[in-house]
Amino acid sequence: MNEEKDMADAYAALVDYRASIDNIDAALIHMLAERFRCTKAVGVLKASHGLPPADPAREQQQIARLRQLAKDAHLDPDFAEKFLNFVVREVIRHHEQIAASNGVTKTG
Repeated sequence: MNEEKDMADAYAALVDYRASIDNIDAALIHMLAERFRCTKAVGVLKASHGLPPADPAREQQQIARLRQLAKDAHLDPDFAEKFLNFVVREVIRHHEQIAASNGVTKTG
């Protein structure tokens, strides 16, 4: 009987953890949507002023900043950097599309 209660308690804890994970996933999606809303506006601004879609100096500053934030949060800095690089590649792709739709050629 004790083993059954332990198993039931484990399943209850699992349900609670999964509910929290689901909430965090939803928050991440909403945060990413807001981030991309802002980066879209940046892309329009860059395109309208002939600025290049990518800003390598800014990207390096962000990598250093997020690696430190990851360390402070006890998150693997390499993972944080990979995640940022993935997001930045997508942002640059969007900026290139915005620039192309505004008749700006790819310059950087």
